[in-house]
Amino acid sequence: MMFRHLLFVAVLCGAASATAAVPPSTGLRVCNQTSYIIYTAVGWATKKELNVRGWTRIVPGDCATPIAEPLKAPAYFIYAHSSRGHSGPTRAWGGGVSICARETNFVQHMKLPVHNCAGGDFYKMPFALIDRHGRDTWTNTFTEGPNLKTPKQARRAGVNRLLEDLGYQVNVPGDRARDQALEDFHRRTKLSADANEAELFAALETEAMKATAPAGYTVCNQTDQPLWAAVGLPNGNDIATHGWWEIARNACSRIVTAALNFNSVYLFARRKGKQPPAVTGQKKLCIQNRTFDRKGTGPCGKGASEAGFAVTDTHGRSGYVAYIGENGLVPTMNTQRKPK
Repeated sequence: MMFRHLLFVAVLCGAASATAAVPPSTGLRVCNQTSYIIYTAVGWATKKELNVRGWTRIVPGDCATPIAEPLKAPAYFIYAHSSRGHSGPTRAWGGGVSICARETNFVQHMKLPVHNCAGGDFYKMPFALIDRHGRDTWTNTFTEGPNLKTPKQARRAGVNRLLEDLGYQVNVPGDRARDQALEDFHRRTKLSADANEAELFAALETEAMKATAPAGYTVCNQTDQPLWAAVGLPNGNDIATHGWWEIARNACSRIVTAALNFNSVYLFARRKGKQPPAVTGQKKLCIQNRTFDRKGTGPCGKGASEAGFAVTDTHGRSGYVAYIGENGLVPTMNTQRKPK
């Protein structure tokens, strides 16, 4: 399937570990005590329905609350994978419960029992059951190994890992190599010297995504506001269109997760409200205001309208990254893992 990505699931420390030592005020709190930026999905089941949503991004040493309401459902589940910006195989934390999810942001409400995943881009991922001991608040902590005992250690290891992903050699005795790498990174990316940790992790992940150029089709938003992207993919002698993917400012999203097997992808991106499109072009294809999947290029029909898509040349590449700047598409950057 075009959007399916076969994960290499390496559960680094068994299933996700859990602790209630620092409980949230209410709901489910998830903490990341690994050296990876992780994306987590959660699910909960009632007697009649299974609900699943993802993804919540959590940087090393930080926590998030994907479920803010008291935990009243009979069962809760969780799964996480490392950022696509990291080099090497994808790391995942999960368990033995197969639940339908997809690579991009989603919300699913499914009647029980669930036999098959809905839609071609949903497939089963190995979630872990959260043993919260019946409590209505819980903290679930993803761990990597005994060397990362504190959030501070996880944050430092996370920065080091991303610098290594970008080609810097920082895991050597002393701090000089690390300090020089950070100084060079700030200079090359024009990141402010007083940027906070959240801004540093965002910049490092974005640059790592550019360097990775993973299989499939990724769109990076280099503007200061969120964008919504739609793509047109060759489908035999026709073109199938799909939308929408929200791409946060200064962030990337992988839209097609399988290796590319065609020469071109058509891209359209719009800003919020009635502002001019962020990316447009000469190829006329149909879009809709809501999520859509159209199999052909016939008349747009009711509820759809025509938009101009730009052509991105993907010939000869299994992976392609399109960069969107304030003035539209920008040239593809060097994807070698070597800092300047």
